[in-house]
Amino acid sequence: MRLTERYQLIYEMRVRQLRLMRGLSDKIGSVALAKARSHDWLPVTCMNHQSVLRRKLGDTDPQLQENKVVNLRLATATMDGVLIRPGETFSFWHLVGPTEARRGYLPGLVLRYGEAGVGVGGGVCALSNLLFWMALHTPLEVVERHHHSFDPFPDMLRVLPFGTGACVFYNYVDLRFYNPTDVTFHLHTWVTDEHLRGAIYADQEWPVTYRIRERNHRFVKQGGQTFRENEVWRLHMDRATGEPIREEQLMHNFCEVKYAI
Repeated sequence: MRLTERYQLIYEMRVRQLRLMRGLSDKIGSVALAKARSHDWLPVTCMNHQSVLRRKLGDTDPQLQENKVVNLRLATATMDGVLIRPGETFSFWHLVGPTEARRGYLPGLVLRYGEAGVGVGGGVCALSNLLFWMALHTPLEVVERHHHSFDPFPDMLRVLPFGTGACVFYNYVDLRFYNPTDVTFHLHTWVTDEHLRGAIYADQEWPVTYRIRERNHRFVKQGGQTFRENEVWRLHMDRATGEPIREEQLMHNFCEVKYAI
């Protein structure tokens, strides 16, 4: 057996182990995962957002963008209408399940091993990105979120601050947020011809609104490599007065850039 094949086998065994551990944890653990659904939408709109479905990403095959649209239609349907009640935790993978070919998922763009590649189900991270961004504008607490260790493509059609994405990989690299309030939240996700869209509703109005701000963005040259750095902050605003209550730094991003600038 070649060394590369041996390492690949070890990697696949480790992935199976981690997936099994996460699955067992969800079955026997004490975390209440959100799963109840309703399409009678709650009356208060907390946040809505949309992202462009098709982007030119370097010299990647445009068909991968079309496949991504198919994958996102499947993934959004798995969580559309889910209720996140007090004390419950939203889990991306608990709702989406494995993105396998037998379930209709197609090859799409994936980011792994520090490079862009192709894998079945690729592109669903666009949905986790959208969900994470919306959750930051609510009192839902993000309890699990992962990010990529590199910046693969220039900012074509990117409207959100750099570094506010959420990487997912079935099932142990998850996006999860917990509802610590007495408010029930309601998730709406869907795909149009041009956009991935989402909204979070609630059964009552929350007294605080949130604004996300990027600070100290820059590109840095180190040792012949280019890195990108920024900070992402969240401002808490009093809904009634519009006055700031407090601010918090959510993240400090520093990662390698894979394209020429």
